[in-house]
Parts: sequence; C-alpha cells; structure tokens
Amino acid sequence: MTRKLICGPMATISHPAFRILVEEFGGCDEYFNEMINAGSLLNDGPFERFYIDPYPVPEKIVWQLTGHDCEKMVLAAQRLIELPGIGLDINMGCSAPDVYKTGAGIGWMLRPVEESREMISELGKLIKSYNQENPDSQKRYSVKLRLGDEDFTEKSFFSFCDMLVENGVKLLTLHPRTKKEKLTRPPRYQYCQALCERYKGSGVKIYLNGNVKDENSLKQALQACPDADGIMISRASVQKPWIFSKISSAFEKKIEVDMEKVCYDYISNIEKFQPKEFYKTRLQRFFTYFCMNFQFAHYVQTKFVNAAEKGNEELRKEIGAFFDKCPDERIKIL
Repeated sequence: MTRKLICGPMATISHPAFRILVEEFGGCDEYFNEMINAGSLLNDGPFERFYIDPYPVPEKIVWQLTGHDCEKMVLAAQRLIELPGIGLDINMGCSAPDVYKTGAGIGWMLRPVEESREMISELGKLIKSYNQENPDSQKRYSVKLRLGDEDFTEKSFFSFCDMLVENGVKLLTLHPRTKKEKLTRPPRYQYCQALCERYKGSGVKIYLNGNVKDENSLKQALQACPDADGIMISRASVQKPWIFSKISSAFEKKIEVDMEKVCYDYISNIEKFQPKEFYKTRLQRFFTYFCMNFQFAHYVQTKFVNAAEKGNEELRKEIGAFFDKCPDERIKIL
C-alpha cells in the first residue's frame, strides 16, 4: 500500500519559506496551509495575500479554512477553490480556547449537529458545483478533526463522521485525541483504523495525524492503523524538515545537512516571502523546534529566540557565533 506523506497545517510555519526548506530535502506529497480565517479573508486584510501564497509547489497545496459563521465560510471557500491546489480542508480539530470558544475549530463538533451539517452541506454543494464546471481542475473536499469533547462516545463520533461523508467530504484527517488531551497522551490510533474500515471501498480516504516523529513512532502508528491512506506530520517536520525523505527511504537513506546554511537560508526566505511584521514570530517558532537538533538544544534555542526578538541581523550574528564556537554542529549526517 502506497501512503501519502503530508505536512500538516501549523500557525506561523506553514508558509512558502518552510515549504521551500522541506522541498530542498525531497519534499512530501501534500502541504496543508496554516488555517485561513474566513472573516479575515473576506475583509481583505493587509496580510491575507501572504496566507494564500502557494509557492513553491502550488499543485501540492491544501487550503485549510477556519471560522464560526456558515455564510462567511461559504463565501471564503468560493475564493479559495479558485486558487491553485489540491482542494479545501475544513478545520474542525483546533482545540485552542481562543478558537473553539468562538465556535470555530473543534467548536463545530461541540455545537448542535444541525448547525455543523448546514455548513458542511453548503460547502459540499459549492465544491460539487465547481467540480462539475471544471472537470480538468477537480478540488478535493476534506475535514481535519478530533474525537470530540471529553465525554464523546463512539456512537457520536462515528455519527458525526458519517454526516461529513454524506455531505461530500472525501478525506478525513483524524488527530485521535479529545479536546483537552495533551500531546503527552498517546493518540488513539485505533479510531483512525476504525474509520478506514468503516469507509473501505467508498472512496473516502483517511489520514492519520499525531505523534509521528521518527522510525519507531511511525511503526507504532502503522501497527495500530495499517490501512491509513496517509501520514500527516506537523511539529516533527519543523525540527526535521528531512523526515519525509527519511520515511520515503524506509529510514535507510543518509542525509547530509549543512545546519548553518539551513539557518541563514530560512531567514532569507522569511524576508522574501513574509511581511516585516511577521519576521519575529515566524523565526522564533521555527528555531524553537529546529534547535532541538543541537547538542545543547535549550541553550541554543534560548540564544536564537532572544536574538530574533532584536531583529534578523542580530539573529544572523548569533547563528554565526554559535557555529564558530561549535563547528562540529555545522554538518550533520542524519
């Protein structure tokens, strides 16, 4: 079975500069964009054009949409399906309080199901109509979700998934945790497998998401969910942008990485593809994860993140000083 490898949607990370980096190591099959807020997109804010830049692989982009209002979700979707890419994904999995308390993200799984069905149905009609009018440019309709609230039941979860599928959703990406379960708790991959079995032969695909970060964790995930159509990796891909290439070679391929060059190139690409107002947050988030590759990870992380607070040139100076002091960290064979 050939499984797709997917780079998950991450705020402040899933933009052109990061996709360029992953592509340099061989890339992956699909890139989910960081979630786009329907209201902000419709208001034509000054930064929205940066969120919908599909560079460098427009053919691999999946546009993830979030919001709490059905009408705005439909209007925003009308814009997104006109862009290059694989299709449209609805975020029903974000469990950040400032998101779900507005009714967005996992909030769609917590509200009365009739409201969620209305939104999913209207978007399904929109995408179906688009595909009928554009036979050479078909767009996929997908949803990323969790198990639900802490009191979820298997009956309620599978019933919700059935509602999605009945209204045209062709792909479910499941992060098999509840709203409050933290990343330290093992994902319940058995629910991913249950979805695979439930929709077998229907044309509905299932992607597994959560905690895949190396060879051992991948094996554990696939032991529990051997029928997954794809593996979505998020945070681990920031620390190890080469992880998709490693998986593709069954972890047999050795990769030589010039860590210093990666650092400098990433800053340059942030400057090229992001507005100045975004430099600090994008760079701090990236180096928080990427610095975990170094021997004194916490020390380097603190140095780089603090330098980014002062500006890109200070960050470049700190990077240069680190590699001058620790030349053995410059080239890594992974």
